[in-house]
Amino acid sequence: MRSQQFKIFTGGLAIASVLMVTGGRAEKVPSNNDAVQLAVDKGLKWLVSVQGSDGGWGQDGGATSYIRQNERLESSGNDVANTAVAAEALLHAGNTPSSGPYKESLRRAITFILQNTERSPAEGLAITDLKGTQIQRKLGPYIDTFLTSKLLAELDGRMGDPQLNARVRKSLEKCVAKIEKNQMKDGSWNLAGGWAPILGTSMASQSLDLAKRKGVAVNETVVANVDKYTVNSAAQPTTGTGRGGDSRAAEAMAPAAGVPLYKSAQELEQLSRTEKDRAKNQGRIAEINGQLADARFSTGFGSIGGEEFFSYLNVSESLRRTGGPVWDKWNGETKNKILKTQNDDGTWAGHHCITGRVAVTGAAILNLLADRDYEVLPTSAKRK
Repeated sequence: MRSQQFKIFTGGLAIASVLMVTGGRAEKVPSNNDAVQLAVDKGLKWLVSVQGSDGGWGQDGGATSYIRQNERLESSGNDVANTAVAAEALLHAGNTPSSGPYKESLRRAITFILQNTERSPAEGLAITDLKGTQIQRKLGPYIDTFLTSKLLAELDGRMGDPQLNARVRKSLEKCVAKIEKNQMKDGSWNLAGGWAPILGTSMASQSLDLAKRKGVAVNETVVANVDKYTVNSAAQPTTGTGRGGDSRAAEAMAPAAGVPLYKSAQELEQLSRTEKDRAKNQGRIAEINGQLADARFSTGFGSIGGEEFFSYLNVSESLRRTGGPVWDKWNGETKNKILKTQNDDGTWAGHHCITGRVAVTGAAILNLLADRDYEVLPTSAKRK
């Protein structure tokens, strides 16, 4: 048996197309592009297989984590935050509520989320009565609201049904109002109770930006305040590691758990949203781009947990906007890292903090799809 291997580099990812010649017949071995699709398909298949009868998902697909063997589920039942991550993975993989192989699963997930949002009180930031879930303990007690707001903003106008569209818009407006009313004085949503609430602030800010571009009325003062917070945050030290680094730097970055990656990823995404933003913040953007070349910085806490995957999404969202060598290198290396950590059953599980397979699998899929064309906005609303 003879084999020949040809490599090309696209988006920083080494794509190996291997022809195995057996008995005069050439058989193609999957390339890395094929490997990405296979990994996504396996992850989606697992997610759908463990979806609850109510349309929701819980922390770990109903089983104890097998990464940290002594850990037991920190919550039981299905929750809004995990469901929102899984639903977004289905959406970005090409499913809509009216098309795609998993359209029914996505519709059920959306119904679960809408029901929780609709019955929540107008006041306060919560959209669920369920407390103490793992993802809340790590990203803040209101991460359900932030993830839901972002998902609904993406779904707005895309439901394929006027009545469902109206429900989505109404719930989105409700989430936006909750986020606006409960912004902290410093402009963030780094509310107490989470290990790395800076990621919650990131998702809250992203959801407001997307909702605004979808035509939802968003308070400009709230937007200006979070912009100011992010600029001020960029001036804080970034030498803490979360693994025994400078204690003063770690204290300054408490919302990021003392892990520079989490804080810098949030800054990078927000400071680069428009051409005007990129021009105004080019110095800080260049600084963070330089940090990404440091493998220790990109590792984050030191091992991959859900926080790392969510931070990687922020970095990819920013770098893809402008493309170029930094994006190519980041995209390729991140994909390869994620492909190597998939479990045999199609899942990914975090090795610290957010270990639950549902959130981490959903976030891993979103990272693998980060370079694909995915447009949630009408042409007239694309970023300038």
